[in-house]
Amino acid sequence: MVAIAQVDAASLVVRDVKKSFPAPDNPLSRRQALDGVSFSLAAGELVSLVGPSGCGKSTLLRLVAGLDFADAGDLLVGSEPITQPNAERGLVFQDPNLFPWLTVRRNIQAGLVARGVLQEKKNEVDQFMRLVGLESFANVYPHHLSGGMAQRAALARALINHPKVLLLDEPLGALDAFTRMRMQDEVLRIWEARRTTMLLVTHDIDEAIYMSDRIMIMTPRPGRIERTIEVGLGRPRQRDSTDFLRLRSDILNYLHFAGQK
Repeated sequence: MVAIAQVDAASLVVRDVKKSFPAPDNPLSRRQALDGVSFSLAAGELVSLVGPSGCGKSTLLRLVAGLDFADAGDLLVGSEPITQPNAERGLVFQDPNLFPWLTVRRNIQAGLVARGVLQEKKNEVDQFMRLVGLESFANVYPHHLSGGMAQRAALARALINHPKVLLLDEPLGALDAFTRMRMQDEVLRIWEARRTTMLLVTHDIDEAIYMSDRIMIMTPRPGRIERTIEVGLGRPRQRDSTDFLRLRSDILNYLHFAGQK
């Protein structure tokens, strides 16, 4: 295990958040995407957000990241309102979005360069490459990386800024099943080492159960938090255990009948 100090994780509060967009067929009208979303994450929690496509999960992450603004409601990290993007809130997408003209090392240090702190924090680049197991790929370009390695580089790029909250938008969705399971363990290992507050958007119920402290289920658009489920299983979790399979069945049944309302 790489000896990198735990971060000063922060709580996340989303209170009665609403967001609408111009309707594609009539720009003069608005279509509600989020309608009164409220939840909170304690510092150091790992919580999953699941729901049907189009329910506003990614929109919600963009609001927490400060990349867009809510029509109404409050978003806070700790006691500070979210008003703009900030390195204290990292965001990892399904596509790693690595710069193809930069090596792994230079991709990971890109945020430090943008913040003007590379010289004082340059030693951390090697530490984070070791943390995600890419030290031997430091000088490799993204097109030579597998999907899993590229996503690990994206995680390191986000984590090197020491975010208090890490937002994960389907970060493993493009990977094959075996690589995805290995990367779930990788994310959990990093989370256990650093205890960064993490909010994970996923469509994979098994992934949500395997990784999360809690699972929040959103309604179809306009999105709201309809139910929160405490996972309550010890780690490491066994995907074929009776408790795991029972919880999986309960969630799938709930989602099936909720969709028929």
